[in-house]
Amino acid sequence: MNKNKQLKKKAVSLEGFVCIFLIGLVFYTLAHKMGGINMINTLIKTAHDLLINTVFFIMGVAVLAGAFASILSEFGVIAMINKFLSPLMKPLYKLPGAAAIGILTTYISDNPAILSLSADKGIKKYFKNYQLPALTNLGTSFGMGFIVSAFMIAQSTLLNKSLVIPVIIGNVGAFIGSIVSVNLMIHFTKKTFKNINIEIEKDESIDLEVINYREIREGNAIERLLDAILEGGKMGVKMGMDIIPGVLIICSLVLMLTNGPGPHGYSGAAYEGVQVLPYVGEKLGFILKPLFGFTSAKAIAFPITSLGAVGAALGLVPQFIKEGSITPREIAVFTSMGMTWSGYLSTHVAMMDSLGYRKLTGKAILSHTFGGLAAGIAANLIYTIFIS
Repeated sequence: MNKNKQLKKKAVSLEGFVCIFLIGLVFYTLAHKMGGINMINTLIKTAHDLLINTVFFIMGVAVLAGAFASILSEFGVIAMINKFLSPLMKPLYKLPGAAAIGILTTYISDNPAILSLSADKGIKKYFKNYQLPALTNLGTSFGMGFIVSAFMIAQSTLLNKSLVIPVIIGNVGAFIGSIVSVNLMIHFTKKTFKNINIEIEKDESIDLEVINYREIREGNAIERLLDAILEGGKMGVKMGMDIIPGVLIICSLVLMLTNGPGPHGYSGAAYEGVQVLPYVGEKLGFILKPLFGFTSAKAIAFPITSLGAVGAALGLVPQFIKEGSITPREIAVFTSMGMTWSGYLSTHVAMMDSLGYRKLTGKAILSHTFGGLAAGIAANLIYTIFIS
């Protein structure tokens, strides 16, 4: 199929009218509750405040984290970790050892970094055809993990409590969620490929070239250090710029659906809203409380937002802390679900298409949905056992 082929529809079609109806319904509902002018002012002021006080903060974290991660990669720390992780891949994930690289690359960058494995013939040869689609679930489980973790730890000052342990617990929860997601996906793909008799039993040993050797930059140690810092920092800037639309659009709307009126009613100030998600959260409280330990119904907004963009979900955290809506327990669960569900609804389709398994997208999303839920539940249980 030609990916460059342009798809066309009639200029006047049903979906155009449906789009107008839905947009009109949403904004009419908000305007009816808040007032038209107040709604517009709140939307603009919220987006502006998120840009200044949240996006640039996340970008700062991303630049520092990117530089640090690049140094670790350049001077062999990542390669060492990769070598230690590789023997665990088959028993835990039913994947060849070379897949461990995907965990590390996505953890220090973002979900699509896993696609580099499928593009590398030297690594791809160690995978059977039914294992390749599971790379999407593996990569998404750890996408932006370093950024999410660093951002959550940085909230320690705002919460007046150290969040290092909760964030570690969140990482463990994400690890458990990844095992659930990948193994479910492997189960589905094996069924899909069971009648395809073209597999060749390959040596499942670890790629010695990939595991024992690493590429480095040219120059002496100082030059390599400076190049690593600058390139890693540039990656952080790009990531910070990439999350701006998600944070400003998604987060602004989610906050308007989460928060209520100001102390003097609706005035058009930032962070006012109509409290739809807390209402939903209260109705689901009998599920959310025992599974995830949420103390406030507002907390449901974080995992919901993470489905589309974890960068936008991070933008919710400072406001929740200021309102006293979350505790270190929620930070652990947010870290876990934020990493596992890091925008997978917006990246899974494109990633599966890039791998050439578009028809398995539904199974990948279903598997990862259970993986994210397992991650949040695991983080809550671990926090209860070791902290509470």
